[in-house]
Amino acid sequence: MERKLSGTVFSRVGSIMLVTVLLMLSLTGCGADERDNQLALLKSENEALKERVELLENSVEPQQTSLLGAAVDVMTLIANQDFVSLSTYVHPSQGVRFSPYAYVDVENHLKFNAQDVADLLLDTTMHTWGAYDGSGFPIELSFADYYTRFVYDQEFVNPHLVGLNRVIGFGNTLVNINDVHPNGSFIEFHFTGFDPQYEGMDWRSLFLVFEQLDGNWYLVGIVHNEWTI
Repeated sequence: MERKLSGTVFSRVGSIMLVTVLLMLSLTGCGADERDNQLALLKSENEALKERVELLENSVEPQQTSLLGAAVDVMTLIANQDFVSLSTYVHPSQGVRFSPYAYVDVENHLKFNAQDVADLLLDTTMHTWGAYDGSGFPIELSFADYYTRFVYDQEFVNPHLVGLNRVIGFGNTLVNINDVHPNGSFIEFHFTGFDPQYEGMDWRSLFLVFEQLDGNWYLVGIVHNEWTI
């Protein structure tokens, strides 16, 4: 099997039932026999997906496995709002930049060092984090409010899909992570959508961007992404 060192997309084992769940929504209103047949088919497809995930996981280089492990650890800390522990992952010289949308604005998006990150929950300062998509008005929020809107606005610790150095969600915003961090790698935690009436336009992503230093992966960017105008 040919190994891909980038552009890999994983459906996490813990959330691989996504396909089954989504397709089961279409079973509403089906007759009993038809529903049973479709459920049997879904179970078969789900087993095939599990096998595919195992193959993908086995094809990842050890270095990338370490990166994925670091990303899962970091996302868990973000979900638990454990910023003291999260600070140990922050790049010691670069710090970590928070970007509300996928275009990383190195001039206006805020960067924090490790000690700043450890104290973020205590920070009630109204920071300007960038500008809102569409209106262009400044995003003036405390960290707690920014976290709720532009960091953990969905349960990213249990996403639909996880992408390794590959962008899954696309809106009208240029994703320039590779330009800003040419020596880095990123993991995208992605939700494909929530409300069927929006036909997937309500997708969400959170990128964790890392760079290596002395053989360890350090966090340099937390980049939120969603459909933009």
